[in-house]
Amino acid sequence: MRASHHRDLKPALQTDFKAALKPDSLAFALLGAATAVVQVRGGMALPQALAGVFATVDAAPQGRGAIQDIAYRAMRQLGRSDALVTAMAPKAPEPLVAALLVCALPLMQADTAGAMPYEAFTVVDQAVTAAGSHPDTARAKGMVNALLRRFLRERDALLATAALQPVARWNYPQWWIDAAVTAYPQDWQRILAAGDEAPPLTLRVNPRKGTVEDYLAQLADAGIAAERIGPQAVRLARPMGVHLIPGFDAGLVSVQDAGAQLAAPLLDVQDGMRVLDACAAPGGKTCHILELADADVTALDADPRRLARVGENLERLQLRATLQAAEAQAWTDESGYDRILADVPCTASGIVRRHPDIRWLRRKGDALQLATLSGEILDNLWQMLRPNGKLLFVTCSLWPQESEAQAAAFAVRNRATRLDAPGQLLPVGGAEQDHDGLFYALFQKEA
Repeated sequence: MRASHHRDLKPALQTDFKAALKPDSLAFALLGAATAVVQVRGGMALPQALAGVFATVDAAPQGRGAIQDIAYRAMRQLGRSDALVTAMAPKAPEPLVAALLVCALPLMQADTAGAMPYEAFTVVDQAVTAAGSHPDTARAKGMVNALLRRFLRERDALLATAALQPVARWNYPQWWIDAAVTAYPQDWQRILAAGDEAPPLTLRVNPRKGTVEDYLAQLADAGIAAERIGPQAVRLARPMGVHLIPGFDAGLVSVQDAGAQLAAPLLDVQDGMRVLDACAAPGGKTCHILELADADVTALDADPRRLARVGENLERLQLRATLQAAEAQAWTDESGYDRILADVPCTASGIVRRHPDIRWLRRKGDALQLATLSGEILDNLWQMLRPNGKLLFVTCSLWPQESEAQAAAFAVRNRATRLDAPGQLLPVGGAEQDHDGLFYALFQKEA
């Protein structure tokens, strides 16, 4: 029996194969995105998968942007695309072929604004070209052509049939849908729908370098539409590369979700205080704290590579903090802290619009496992909080097990006084709630 005919002897996917495609072509971007999708199906986070693709292919920034955009679209519509492929294909396609199809299909459907990213026939032609350029997909050129052309002919009927399946209708695993219904019986549909949208690009204006009004005027002079949506938050009408944002490299602004910008003000840090930002990477909250007060800040994170990003952000903003690589559940500092920010590990279910692969990588039991770890972290950090000090518990989860239930149990275990805080922020879209799904609980230690 030839190796290619035996499932246990099939050669590994050639995800590092460099196809002879024009770097500025849609075929090139489709194949790159499909390669990343295959890696996500295997359990790798999408940013890491894309980094691997970018390291392999020779792409200009525009080509990388196209690959990334297509891969993220594919993740946001994966449930529907999988249902469409299943309905049209006589048998399950090979992994890279399936990935190519789920990357192409979203490009043949109008977005929420009614716009088509590409002409549908162009997508078909370029997907077939991409298939023919790779040894793992070349034999499936005919199938790719047939399926995508059938979708063009029967689009409305196929989409209507797919929408009867909850996973295809909402683009989440069934357990995730069930969890949302249970936790938010009134809002679950809006929450899931918001998670399928591309996120806005929200900036945090650095008060050490200027006012929000001055920065909005600078954007207007540059012809960039934007609006204020928080004390220091500015939302751009159209996303753009960070180095194209006026003043970004000079430290005038940073990229940070409007909901995440609530953390530093809630801590109420005063000049001279000792502050611990646990689980600090990539450093947005660390930098925000230092923009608001001249404090002695320690940024703690278990991953030295991610901690390096905190250092890069501090350097860009000309701020200083002590960087400490350590596990937050085990690290100790007998000197104590006046303020502690605990942005603990979680399922990240509240930030799926920014990280659409999370919904496909998480499993039903992950919330319990992560809540257990987070509880250990909170209990350990509490021991380092000085009398009258404040600890802010933050999580980017939607699941009560990781948020409100965790906060309530923590308060009982540690006899902590709970202060006013926003609680659960729901990512339900709209101008006034255009933020991620974060949870905030603030505690004070009695003297």
